[in-house]
Amino acid sequence: MRSTPHSRGLQPNVLGTFDTIVMAVAGSAPAYSLAATTAVLFGAVGFAGPAALLYCAIPMLGIVLAYARLGRIDVNAGAGYSWVGRTLHPFLGFLSGWALVFAATVFMVAGSLPAGSLTLSLIDPDLANNTPLAAAVGAGWFLMMLLVVLGGARLTVRAQLVMSGVEMLILIGFVLAAVLHRGHATAFDWSWFGLGQFDGPQGFAAGALIAAFYYWGWDVTSNLSEETRNSRRTAGLAALVGVGFVFVLFEAFTVAVNVLLTADEIRTAGPNVLAVLGQEIWPGVGGKLLVVAVVLSTVATLETTLLQVTRSLFAMGRDRTLPAALGTVHRRWNTPWVAIAAVGGAALLMFATAAAAGSVQRILSDAVAAIGLQIAFYYSLAGIAAVVAYKSLLLRSVRNLLLGGVWPLLGSGFMLWCFVESLGELSTTALTIGLGGLLVGVVPLIVYWRKGSDYYRRPARLDAVRALAATQDAGPSTPHARRGAQEKSYATDF
Repeated sequence: MRSTPHSRGLQPNVLGTFDTIVMAVAGSAPAYSLAATTAVLFGAVGFAGPAALLYCAIPMLGIVLAYARLGRIDVNAGAGYSWVGRTLHPFLGFLSGWALVFAATVFMVAGSLPAGSLTLSLIDPDLANNTPLAAAVGAGWFLMMLLVVLGGARLTVRAQLVMSGVEMLILIGFVLAAVLHRGHATAFDWSWFGLGQFDGPQGFAAGALIAAFYYWGWDVTSNLSEETRNSRRTAGLAALVGVGFVFVLFEAFTVAVNVLLTADEIRTAGPNVLAVLGQEIWPGVGGKLLVVAVVLSTVATLETTLLQVTRSLFAMGRDRTLPAALGTVHRRWNTPWVAIAAVGGAALLMFATAAAAGSVQRILSDAVAAIGLQIAFYYSLAGIAAVVAYKSLLLRSVRNLLLGGVWPLLGSGFMLWCFVESLGELSTTALTIGLGGLLVGVVPLIVYWRKGSDYYRRPARLDAVRALAATQDAGPSTPHARRGAQEKSYATDF
């Protein structure tokens, strides 16, 4: 939706292609996702973890393609919130944005608790299971990232390059070491990639929903589109490269865990499974190094998740579907400081609740499942929105039909199926968080719809034919001038 004439926007052209790819990888948080979710995935599907990751990656790429195509015709920090609202219905668009905001806010605790616990384990292993202390240390990491995000996109990128760079070096080193490692607890079996080991459709859906959590976060590239150079191309390309890279890492480590650790070791390790794996590969030092990688990954993904949720809230405040103050940008740092402060306050309240809620492992298990429901919901809507926006172009070529129609629809159908099938498998706590979070969003939806937000009353319909034609007509003949004019034309999408 359009911004008001007096409002300030985010700082444009801060991120380049490499920066955005790093953000996509960091958003999926390879080391954190493996540490937090491997034991949960094993508990759901056993040795079929590699299959769950594979069969979730195929439809997930359909959603990535949908995001890439939608990003070409609508550059908006709200991403799915804007796209779904302008193609399907504003109510669905708001709930799509709300699902991301809610999931990301829950993740502040689900991500910070392991960071606190693992940091303590580096000092004294006995302190790692102290949930209140882990919550306090995790809150410290969270506040540090909150200040980095507040400081602007340039500072955020520099911090991300350091954290993710070290994390990737450690992970790739351990993948190579696992290949060369002698001895195993279980012999490798190609059936781990097949469908036969799933316990029926509901078991497959539960595994796929957990696998979706592994990949979640790559879409931060779309939320950063207003701050990215040539974002109509860059955001989608970075997401594709990022998902492909983390898929390889996820499969490599999941297979390594299956081969090198026993089932009892995996279940007992819980969120410390990477530390146990590292100790097996490199006794004495390996466990500590992988713990460092997980801490860095966790802190890095806290940063990207903060970027996602605050940019989404910024877009909602700008459209007045939430309090307009959320759309306020700091004069010096060009960051949505009110949205950042609001997320910080909400997360700190949740930290206090988590400190008294029980074990870190139980909190993680319920949070991962609940976030998986939210992810399935808003990803599925984005896939459908891409097909609707490009419907006039789908039959012009086989490529358009497959990449722009069939694959995104496959992704959406898969996500919706996982959402429905998993409802009977999840715990009461996970269902309460997941579905209750969506229902809470109905309250601000009704309030701001009745207040007459233009987002609800006069939505600008998103049509690929018109949007692409407008982009082409905006550019003069010379490449340099065309690039400049194209960047200026981005304002028509806000």
